Amino acid sequence: MAISSPGIGSNLDVNSIVSQLMAIEQQPLADLAKKEASFQSQISAYGSVKGALSSLQTAVQGLTDASKFQATKSASSSATDSVTATAGSSASNGSYSIEVSKLAQAQKLATAGQASSTAVIGTGTLIFDFGTISGGTFDSTTGKYTGSSFTSSGSGIKSVTINSSNNTLEGIRDAINKAGIGVSATIVNDGSNTPYRLALSVGNSGASNSMKISVSGDAGLTSLLSQDPAGSQALQETVTAQNSELKVDGIAISKPSTVITDAISGVTLNLLKTNVGTPTKVSVTTTTGSLANAVSTFVKAFNDTKKTLDDVTFFDKTGAKTGPLVGDSTIRSIQYQMRQVFSATVPGVNASYNSLAKVGVAFQKDGTLQVDSTKLQKAMDASYNDVLELFSTAGSTTDSLVSYTGSTTATTAGNYALTLTGLATQGTLTGGAVTSGLQVNAGVNDTLSVSLNGKTTTVTLTPRAYVSAADLASEIQTKINGSSDLSGNTVTIKGTGDASSFTLTGTSDLYGSTSAFSVSGTAAALFGASPVATTGTDVAGTIGGNSAAGSGQKLTSSTGASSGLAVTVTGGAATGDRGTISFSRGFASQLDTLLTNVLATKGTLAARTDGLNASIKDIGSQRDDVNRRLADTEKRYRDQFTALDVMLGSLSQTSAYLTKQLAALG
Repeated sequence: MAISSPGIGSNLDVNSIVSQLMAIEQQPLADLAKKEASFQSQISAYGSVKGALSSLQTAVQGLTDASKFQATKSASSSATDSVTATAGSSASNGSYSIEVSKLAQAQKLATAGQASSTAVIGTGTLIFDFGTISGGTFDSTTGKYTGSSFTSSGSGIKSVTINSSNNTLEGIRDAINKAGIGVSATIVNDGSNTPYRLALSVGNSGASNSMKISVSGDAGLTSLLSQDPAGSQALQETVTAQNSELKVDGIAISKPSTVITDAISGVTLNLLKTNVGTPTKVSVTTTTGSLANAVSTFVKAFNDTKKTLDDVTFFDKTGAKTGPLVGDSTIRSIQYQMRQVFSATVPGVNASYNSLAKVGVAFQKDGTLQVDSTKLQKAMDASYNDVLELFSTAGSTTDSLVSYTGSTTATTAGNYALTLTGLATQGTLTGGAVTSGLQVNAGVNDTLSVSLNGKTTTVTLTPRAYVSAADLASEIQTKINGSSDLSGNTVTIKGTGDASSFTLTGTSDLYGSTSAFSVSGTAAALFGASPVATTGTDVAGTIGGNSAAGSGQKLTSSTGASSGLAVTVTGGAATGDRGTISFSRGFASQLDTLLTNVLATKGTLAARTDGLNASIKDIGSQRDDVNRRLADTEKRYRDQFTALDVMLGSLSQTSAYLTKQLAALG
């Protein structure tokens, strides 16, 4: 009978023998595990490298867009309780002395007192004109002028209709406020026997914004509101309109507002109080801190990236701290490409600022970057735009009416000539002469259907007799531009002439081939019998001799080295040479392109990681093969030693039998 348990028949330790033999046979599995661990370590290291390069790219991208780092101007005041200031990009650096002797104010008038605010006063039309009161004398007690003259500013006559629905003091107040004519009305109770006084305030300050009110209607309305500074004055002037009077560096200036935008080019002054004898100092400086901060952020990100690369490629002779990617060709290639970008000069940038070292960003002995803040600031102060072009993708033009708009990755750095064959134009509607008067009647000629830049709407004009073509044009423009159907598209309406003969012209505020304006409806007759509609055109020309596509005022190169380069042309000569466009692809843009390629889904790191993952997958297949061989080998060993065990057990039994028989013979 066969022995069922190995070693029972012969005392041979079959399990131990097989286990020791299999331990030797399993050595290939240990080698595969060691190789797999190495691959996993490399994948993890590549992950760290990818993270570091991504952080570096984020910092680099913070430098690529020049529009984010346009030098900003700031203005400071030595006495912010008297004068504050803000500076625009066109302001020149400098210091200015501001002495204010008067603050602009708006005229205010008040009617004679009324016993009731709800009693009927009368009906008619209030016609407001704005202008300058000059000459004569003013009695501050009565609020009346004597011997003065009134000169209209020509800003447009406004009218308010008073009818049976609003013929009380309260109704007149509400009608003026709803009319939106630049005058606000309120009722003041002065506590007398006739306490209710209508107070009128002009919305715009300045000496040229005094009111003249003509009344056409009932005597009660006329006696309450008729106001002619050169004649009959029913109202009392409580605040006189005046300009701000000031001196800028000793030059006398008069302006109608306390907010002055055109006294110092590019600077807005906000006058708060007079300061005669103690002028306020306003200083304008250039702020460039955002670029310096972005450079510092980039340098830190680079140094962090370098540390990560050093850690994963570190070589230790003892092997105790050797990095998982020591000697790795992929990392060496990335480092080499980055060094090439760092050491190169940037084409198209002023030679004094066309490398990092020239603006204070230099490598140290240990391979890290360091910013010399003083040198960088000095370079920015001397030529900010050149420093900006070193880092960022930037463009500039020699024509002040042409501005750089953008580029694409296909645009090559260089200088390109701009030649125009046509400027962008706006869609217009030119009306014919109208001699039927300026009257708009409800249900007769008050409805205007409008088509503006592909959008349509219908508006209803206010029925009334308009005092001038400009007054009618203002009404049409306000109604059209106030329509939500037009999605922000606007039009400018101009009117010339008077009731005997006038002409209206409409111009879309959009430029280009999509710009168009036309009207229909009962009010279309206000534009004449046969108004002429003209569609706008796109700017046309070439950039660097290459064809370019126009869209409104924007012209974009379509082919060649300038492909993708875009400029905006706002005016100037419609045809011919319009100067040069300079385009530079700064250091940051170049490094960003490199990092984009390295980090792409099919880039260098992805390819290397994919290769390692494939190797790990192959190791899994090899391990399965080895395990199958080991199972077969172990079975063979057990079969062989089990057979040996059986044979030895049989020999042992035979030996015992023979020994017993020989002993019996003796």
